[in-house]
Amino acid sequence: MALNLNKVLLAGNLTRDVELRHLSSGQAVAKIGLACNRRWRTPEGEQREETMFIDAEAWGKTAEFIGQYFSKGRPIFIEGRLKLDQWEDKETKAKRSKHVIEIGRAHV
Repeated sequence: MALNLNKVLLAGNLTRDVELRHLSSGQAVAKIGLACNRRWRTPEGEQREETMFIDAEAWGKTAEFIGQYFSKGRPIFIEGRLKLDQWEDKETKAKRSKHVIEIGRAHV
């Protein structure tokens, strides 16, 4: 039996203010940048840290919730799925893509 699972859980801080907009249909869309830090100690005892920057988006009531209660620097915990956005660069006509988290739920 094949098992398919696409679930992402992330906790971090917003890297910019929420970009909230409404489509012509009235549906809300929120785009955020998230910074997730990882700290560890090397076998030699040296403390290390790295930061991963992740783009995420939310739709509907979740987007409105994020737009109302979050801003740059605030901590957030999100649940969602990983998706691949693909587009063609308008200037170079090159094909572009990037992974984005589609948020299903967000928590303070």
